[in-house]
Amino acid sequence: MTETHGAVADAARRAHQAASSLAAASDETIGLALRGMVTRLSKAPEALLAANRADLEAAAEAKLSVGLTDRLRLGADRLAGMADQLTALADLAPEPSRVTVRELPGGLLLQEWSRPVGVIGANFEARPNVVVDIASQLIKSRNAGVLRTGSAALRSAAALMDEVVGPALAEAGLDPDAIQLVRVPGRESAAALVSQPGLIPLVILRGSGDSTRELAQRAALNGVKTLAHADGGGVMYLHPSADRRRAEDLIVASVDRLGVCNRLNLLLVDRAIWEQSTPWIVDLLAAQQPSIRAMLPPHDFPIGHEWALDSAADATVTIAPADGPVDAARIANEETSGLAAAIVAEDSAAAGEFLGSYAGTGGFWNATTRLLDGFKLLAVPETGINIDRVPGPRGPVTFRDLRLRQYVVTPAARAADLD
Repeated sequence: MTETHGAVADAARRAHQAASSLAAASDETIGLALRGMVTRLSKAPEALLAANRADLEAAAEAKLSVGLTDRLRLGADRLAGMADQLTALADLAPEPSRVTVRELPGGLLLQEWSRPVGVIGANFEARPNVVVDIASQLIKSRNAGVLRTGSAALRSAAALMDEVVGPALAEAGLDPDAIQLVRVPGRESAAALVSQPGLIPLVILRGSGDSTRELAQRAALNGVKTLAHADGGGVMYLHPSADRRRAEDLIVASVDRLGVCNRLNLLLVDRAIWEQSTPWIVDLLAAQQPSIRAMLPPHDFPIGHEWALDSAADATVTIAPADGPVDAARIANEETSGLAAAIVAEDSAAAGEFLGSYAGTGGFWNATTRLLDGFKLLAVPETGINIDRVPGPRGPVTFRDLRLRQYVVTPAARAADLD
């Protein structure tokens, strides 16, 4: 066993041993821990920002792209946003742990019980705020966890764990070992995370498509289940009935951040308005900060290529024609990841055609795909966005999706004895 595998295995054992602390916690204790994280965020901004500055300086030396650097950056506004999300999560009523399904013959009662997984792993991109997002979801769902982030964010992640997550758990009377951070840099630690089936039966995978798919395959070989959030890229289709001012506003709103999965990646323009629309679209994108390059046909790459994952060209949007709403939906279905697609149109029939034909995770009419986010849609932080076309959690994955369903049958007359 290498030193890296040993470090990950040790973190897994610590989390496993502390898991019962969370599993048995009361709703009040869970709320206390989450509100404690809010308090700690406000008490330790200088330590957090200092660690983040060190990460940003190293990123500048390594010449990380604009999008990757934006992901990495913390600031007073982002710390405040993290605190707001934690407060909303703490205030959210807990999900019932037991629900009556129906009465069975013979005086029996069928109930559905909800149980934590135990220990959940998470491998995610170099975005410090995700440490708090995922840790809070695990705590709310009463699961212990082992977190592993990209090396570029390791100083910031460690500061968040040491100044916010760990102390808040301890102050609430919970075992701070319940949430672990892998502090060994390098991709070997990601491989080790998906190689602990006895200790970490489920791993959340986020990040670039190819590396995430590779980890998912490795996890499957090791008998570890995954929730993979590998691909993204928002699609927008401009219909001939689109109001230009609305279209401009939505395009700008969709590229406010370039290093996120739900930003505008592919802009489809109806062929009927192609000639008059593409010039102002190109100029509008170029006027953003940073300037965004519009890639017009002919394309020598798949039009669904996700620019947010392309460090050499992340400030890019692909522009392509579409022959109406159904064709635009077809392109979004067949040529992109299926994360999210939007139509800009004043014609409700066209919007209905587009949304009725689009099979992806999120569909939008006169709204930006940037809304496909756990907090923006559901007022709950997310662990990531699942785009799998199979039954199970789809879209923003939150604490509600990190529990196991168990069927329990009891004598109906005695069911209350178990409360």
